[in-house]
Amino acid sequence: MEEKKVYMLLKAVIFHYHGLDDIEKNDLEKTARELNAQEEYKWALDFVAQDYVTSFDRARDYLNEIIGDYPKEKRVELINMVWQANNLKGYVTEMEATAMLKLAKDWNVQKELIELVLT
Repeated sequence: MEEKKVYMLLKAVIFHYHGLDDIEKNDLEKTARELNAQEEYKWALDFVAQDYVTSFDRARDYLNEIIGDYPKEKRVELINMVWQANNLKGYVTEMEATAMLKLAKDWNVQKELIELVLT
């Protein structure tokens, strides 16, 4: 359950960072179905909606509490998942890239994120 919350919040907060578009909304809904995470999806959307302006920083604090204990390969997997999801629309905005770099730095996987971006 915790991992589903992490996945859904991570995607939701990055997608909402610049304003959720239809492709991203569809991807969130698809991810929720694939993970059987409807409850976690609703929780993540409610988390963002509580205060849209502070949602990234609040999510960052929440995620850092949990993900700091994850093995490095799992942290890389999460960053990669978000990077791939953002690429669905064919580009990643500067704001999204900055958000992902902040998370990668928090999780000590910046080098791995840069390698993903360059490949």
